[in-house]
Amino acid sequence: MPLRQLGRGTCGELEQALNHEWLVTNGIGGFAAGTVSETNTRRYHGLLIAALAPPVARTLMVSAVDVTVTYGSAEYRLATHEFADGTVAPQGYLHLESFQLDHGMPVWRYAIADAVLEKRLLMQPGHNTTQVGLRVLRATAPLHLELTPLCAYRDHHAHGRGGWQPRLREIPSGCEIEAFAGAVPYRVSCAGARFTPEPEWYWHFRHRAEGARGLDETEDLYRPGRFTLSLEAGAQATVVLSTEVEVDDAQAFAHLRHDVERRGAALLGPLPAGCPGAVRQLALAADQFLVERHRAGGAPGKSLIAGYPWFSDWGRDTMIALPGLTLATGRDEIAAEILRTFAAHLSEGMLPNRFPDGGETPEYNTVDATLWFFHAVAQYTRSSGDPSLAAELYPALSDIIGWHRRGTRYGIQMDPADGLLASGQDGVQLTWMDAKFGDWVVTPRTGKCVEVNALWYNALRVMEGLASTLEQQSEADFYRQGAEQAKLGFQRFRNPARSALYDVIDGPEGDPGLDGRRYDGRLRPNQIFAVSLPHSPLEPADQQAVVDACARELLTSHGLRSLAPGEPGYVAQYTGGPHERDGAYHQGTVWAWLIGPFVDAHYRVYGDAALARSFLEPLILHLDSDCLGSISEIFDADPPFSARGCFAQAWSVAEVLRAWLKLHDAGAAQPAHHQGETHDSRNA
Repeated sequence: MPLRQLGRGTCGELEQALNHEWLVTNGIGGFAAGTVSETNTRRYHGLLIAALAPPVARTLMVSAVDVTVTYGSAEYRLATHEFADGTVAPQGYLHLESFQLDHGMPVWRYAIADAVLEKRLLMQPGHNTTQVGLRVLRATAPLHLELTPLCAYRDHHAHGRGGWQPRLREIPSGCEIEAFAGAVPYRVSCAGARFTPEPEWYWHFRHRAEGARGLDETEDLYRPGRFTLSLEAGAQATVVLSTEVEVDDAQAFAHLRHDVERRGAALLGPLPAGCPGAVRQLALAADQFLVERHRAGGAPGKSLIAGYPWFSDWGRDTMIALPGLTLATGRDEIAAEILRTFAAHLSEGMLPNRFPDGGETPEYNTVDATLWFFHAVAQYTRSSGDPSLAAELYPALSDIIGWHRRGTRYGIQMDPADGLLASGQDGVQLTWMDAKFGDWVVTPRTGKCVEVNALWYNALRVMEGLASTLEQQSEADFYRQGAEQAKLGFQRFRNPARSALYDVIDGPEGDPGLDGRRYDGRLRPNQIFAVSLPHSPLEPADQQAVVDACARELLTSHGLRSLAPGEPGYVAQYTGGPHERDGAYHQGTVWAWLIGPFVDAHYRVYGDAALARSFLEPLILHLDSDCLGSISEIFDADPPFSARGCFAQAWSVAEVLRAWLKLHDAGAAQPAHHQGETHDSRNA
């Protein structure tokens, strides 16, 4: 199932070819990524970025494999590099006839006079192994190829500098590189080719996207040698880059390609008949984020990467993205493994916020990730029809509620006066609006946050339902009473002056009310969750007011703004260095994942599935730009809403896919419309 093919108009224009990216992952945190032109514009671009402590400790090993073809008497250099002085050489993109994704695999076709050379890239699931297949589709004489690997050994967040000498060992059909004593060795091989050792450093490659982000932008790469071989029309060869066993059988690529295509077909099986190709591509993209992670104690488990190329696995992102990445595509068993994995890391009633890249102790600085856990468990139970996991996790869920009632880290505690959840501590960012630069917490949101309390109310209702299912009636009554108190207290968020909800109450920011407490009336998207979650603390009229306010001032083609235009501190573009970008991250910047809650809320209020689904169309179109086949993390707040941040974000993909499938089912079924609090699957 190919995505739209890019032709000369895009491939042959360097600026366009540089701005279209691709991504391939291996299911354990490793990945390969680059641009259509094969020019690396980020420190995160490369052909083998291995996860040495899955799913983290990601290490760039092979940056590129340059291909030079001699055909007849002419030489064609197919690589394209940009250097620190602005030189672009060679200019292989001029020979690039087309690019496409085929079952998620990037495919380049280079025109060489009357010959065509196809290049196709795969990663072996569960292994730090990349295979690059080369095949001559058309030729009237042999193509003589010279293949030059450009290598490194560095953390994928860093840049490498040359001058040191790795240990180079020849192996059959290639070489093994050990960067230094104790480093994980890796192999570069090509069956049927002759390898000639020629160790040398190449200097000052430029990564222009890093410079645009206010960061250092150059690095040096190591050439261990070169491969030479000849291919007739119809012949093929495979370059294997691996930290593991040597793969020198040319048939291995064909077998791997078949396995990838078969896996893709299985992923697409649960989708509705006649599903558009773009939605099918979203289902393939969803699989890229799922990874292995051992649970506490060493048992195998599952997690998901929050975003490529630089995020690891985050608790909040995992719980939000889980329904779209797993349940929507019929993979309930993977969802269960993820929930068990995170449950095993609970501490003081809190889910981890983040697993650091270096494998250090998880961080717990989040107030909302744990509350999203309740939602994810409830959605799993609804999707699978199996209450056994919820029963297994029920003691842990009860313990979480207990910790939140009596108080846990960072001032997270229920206020017994109104049943609402307060949180906050100087110097710590706890909500999803978590930008921090040095000691500057950009959006501290200390106090009682609107989405946190929408989630808290939802969690209490989930627990009421679970307790009833488990015939724990006294506990069900306890959670029902807590939910009713929280619902009553939640009415304090109503802001009649703006026909919306306050963002934070009872904190240090905002205007003082008649009761002497502060109310932050800045219009933000966090209020949408008070409508979109299955259990809403609002009456129908207030639900509609929230949806209308968000539609009027926050909605864009690519999601919701994080702050309304005209509000103090609004920033229209997410550009500049780290300080400027962190200052804009939640001060206007558009977040794609928020389109899912918005369309849920819109459908809940207006009951028109086709109308709600129309809000997803611009993000469906986005699959043909930026990172092809995926959805970016964020976008500028003003037109043209340029994509920014991670080029492939888990919850962006998950929420568009989940919402599209939900509204497709709703439109087909034409269910009766209900307003107010509901337990039906339309608000799942």
